[in-house]
Amino acid sequence: MQSIIDGSGGVPMVIPAFGDPQQFDTLLDAMDGLLLTGGAANIEPHHYGGAPFPDDEVIDQARDRTVLPLIRACIDRGIPVFGICRGIQEMNVALGGTLHYRVHQLPGRLDHRMRRDIEDMEVRYEPRHSITLTDGGYLSSLVDDETVMVNTLHGQAIDRPAPGMEIEALAEDETIEAVRLRGAKSFTVGVQWHAEWKIHEHELSRRLFGEFGTAARASALRRGKNKVA
Repeated sequence: MQSIIDGSGGVPMVIPAFGDPQQFDTLLDAMDGLLLTGGAANIEPHHYGGAPFPDDEVIDQARDRTVLPLIRACIDRGIPVFGICRGIQEMNVALGGTLHYRVHQLPGRLDHRMRRDIEDMEVRYEPRHSITLTDGGYLSSLVDDETVMVNTLHGQAIDRPAPGMEIEALAEDETIEAVRLRGAKSFTVGVQWHAEWKIHEHELSRRLFGEFGTAARASALRRGKNKVA
């Protein structure tokens, strides 16, 4: 969570995976922004009408049941949402989109999964492929380059974007790498790469964390708060 402190100027607090549906009002009153991190588990496919997972698939039912309604509640309130890796997938599913189960099994697609042949985190998180930013899109307004190199550590990815989700970047194999919710009350952006990794060495990631922090402070001010939670 150091990226929140350094990149957004905020103080992170971890939201536990409650599991069962919750009344989020108290939690939402204390939040200025929602950062959705990556994770080893994949979203269970029944949330988007997909085929059942194999029995050995890693899942996190408690996170699914906590995060999906929380995303919708934040968007309704105008609380900024920033999704990273699994986070972009959660955003898409929460709003009615679908996912590819295994991108690398699709014809013509790259293998976007984390390298298992090496333990060195510096190598695992190094940039591995380029993305092309949508001309005239939000992300393209943040940097001068049309293409950006990113890391890649995911097996699933967006299939059908949710209603209102605009594609902000594509990988060279057409995998969706970034989205933005059209008409959202505040910053609502998801990226498929791990933008939290060495943000000061990656201009686009650094700018995104900065924009998220600016939106969070605006969210706090709208509610009459004096500091970012």
